Amino acid sequence: MTENNKIFNLLKDIPLKDASDTITPGAIILEGGAFRGLYQEGVLDCLMDNDINFKTTIGVSAGALNGINYVSGQIGRSAHINLRYRNDGRYVGINAFLKTKRKSFINLDFAFGKLPNVPDLNIDRIKDGKREFIAVATNLVTGKARYFDNNREDLMDCVKASATLPYFSKPVYIEDEPYLDGGCDDRIPFKYAINNGHKKIVVIRTRDKSFRIKPNFDRRYGITKRWYANYPHFSYILARTDEDYNLTCDELDKLENKGDVFVIAPSKPIQIRMLEKDLSKLKEIYMLGYNDCKNILPELKAYLKK
Repeated sequence: MTENNKIFNLLKDIPLKDASDTITPGAIILEGGAFRGLYQEGVLDCLMDNDINFKTTIGVSAGALNGINYVSGQIGRSAHINLRYRNDGRYVGINAFLKTKRKSFINLDFAFGKLPNVPDLNIDRIKDGKREFIAVATNLVTGKARYFDNNREDLMDCVKASATLPYFSKPVYIEDEPYLDGGCDDRIPFKYAINNGHKKIVVIRTRDKSFRIKPNFDRRYGITKRWYANYPHFSYILARTDEDYNLTCDELDKLENKGDVFVIAPSKPIQIRMLEKDLSKLKEIYMLGYNDCKNILPELKAYLKK
């Protein structure tokens, strides 16, 4: 079977279509996770298929990439990009690294450019003011997350900054200051929604609920303080990211148990490489997200009405 036929078979049951104009009160929070984000894309397509289009979308890293497609109301677009072009050297890999100014293994300029067989991003819908979109990026000078909204003229740079991986990429400059992946400081940004008064908060994970990372601060700090010697605040935050992530997950569990937030997470562990090449695995993850969301829809609707 040719590569084109394989891609056609992977995509034939993921239609490209527009979501409704229905606005759902509340905020949706999108965790990062590189190509584990295919799970999230399945969830978001299922939500749009069921006319659930949240008023506020807050995304970090891969979640910011998925989030901007969700706000644009373009069902299937994220999945078509990642399944159709994952193994295209212009998008992912060493060729992308060599050809991008930021020296990144994921070429976001390609992903946001003109792509055959994929509709252009609907910027008009993103900017029409009906819905709020927040992209989270980490400032290297302060080491703190910053939350950029869709009123900005440089929104696409903010999204790219949110999804620009540390170590392997040069930072994106916004207002003359360097930024990298928002997950360096705030990997699941539900607190931003709480602090901004949202009462209905839905979190879409890319890890199963039991997942925790075994931290090793001393080893990581030895690396980060050399790698980012010019940014001491950032190097400390980056070294602490695993401990902070575990604490965030614990806090999220408590809020979910109290009924304060609603969490959709993989029903089984997602075990792929960060830059997974196997398209069948990526499609399987997408379908897991779609079906997990479909199965939990009655509970989600009950939460939103409560």
